[in-house]
Amino acid sequence: MTVARLFFSFFLASALSGCLGGNDFSDLQAFMDQERARPKGSIEPLPKFQPYEAFTYGAAALRSPFQPPIKIDLAAQQKGSKDIKPDEARVRQFLEGFNIETFEMVGTLANDGATYALVRGAGGVHRVKVGDYLGRNHGRVTLIDEAKVDVTEIVPDGEGGWLERPRSLTLKERS
Repeated sequence: MTVARLFFSFFLASALSGCLGGNDFSDLQAFMDQERARPKGSIEPLPKFQPYEAFTYGAAALRSPFQPPIKIDLAAQQKGSKDIKPDEARVRQFLEGFNIETFEMVGTLANDGATYALVRGAGGVHRVKVGDYLGRNHGRVTLIDEAKVDVTEIVPDGEGGWLERPRSLTLKERS
């Protein structure tokens, strides 16, 4: 026990000598004098933040900026007909909720005299037949061939009439 007490007293003496030794606090005193000399209230106030304003995109129905503009000759522009108009009373099909540009033909199926086209778009591959509707502009499938699907769209002419516009989806090979 005596050795342990001797070791403990030696340790305590060395620790206290480190705390009591040397009274050179000149660097600490200089720092405190410098801090006391600073003017009060030198902290800048927080900046005022502007509230967030939500942005609603309003150009969804306009032409894509990544496609070249179409030049239209107003004198040669087709005039719509009051006789041609879409049937607004009919129940819309699923594929009419998507733009026709998103679809591509990937194949055909035939059985018992009926021919079907396989079109990819709207999250999958869909089977369409002559008479089905496709695209947002009342596009109706009019012809299914081994290499293409012909669709006739009914679009407004801008003057209260309607125009029939033919479109084709050609077969995309190796898809």
